[in-house]
Amino acid sequence: MSQIPQILVAGLGNLPHPGTRHSIGQMIIDELAWRTGIKMSSERDGFAGEATVTIGSTPVTLTLYKSKQLMNVSGPSIAAACRKRGLRPDMLIVISDSTEHDPCKLKYRLGGSANGHNGLKSVIRALGSQGFHRLRVGVGRHPSMDLADYVMGKISEKERVYWSGEGVDSVLDAIESVAQRAMAE
Repeated sequence: MSQIPQILVAGLGNLPHPGTRHSIGQMIIDELAWRTGIKMSSERDGFAGEATVTIGSTPVTLTLYKSKQLMNVSGPSIAAACRKRGLRPDMLIVISDSTEHDPCKLKYRLGGSANGHNGLKSVIRALGSQGFHRLRVGVGRHPSMDLADYVMGKISEKERVYWSGEGVDSVLDAIESVAQRAMAE
């Protein structure tokens, strides 16, 4: 029988700017905590909660994490959270905003470049590896707005509803897939 996999899910964002497109990863962490009953508490560099839960039909020791650092320099705190728990990069899932994908779309990827995303660049640098899982949350882009202003803008009510319902179901499905892959190894 396989051991229960341990996975850390980190949501990228800026704590001082909740509800923005750039902080959608942290918003999803909050929703995951509520859905799974994981209580988040303050640690030195972030907020974390951990419990063994069943996602779908798969048991997993799940750690949820939000850095207290601004997104573009959050990598060291996320890497420290992994090291503290003895986790390899392939046991990390990072949830980030993506202007390359339409709103209310979720794209999974293992490894690869940061695609210009400064938060992902920070995580790659701090881990010394690109070999972690990414859940890229589509926020789209506005053709006539400065990209920085756009991502710091508030998400729409439609997106908020989606990512507190059906969207989080998709995130949980992706976490279950990573856990099942880990159990098969």
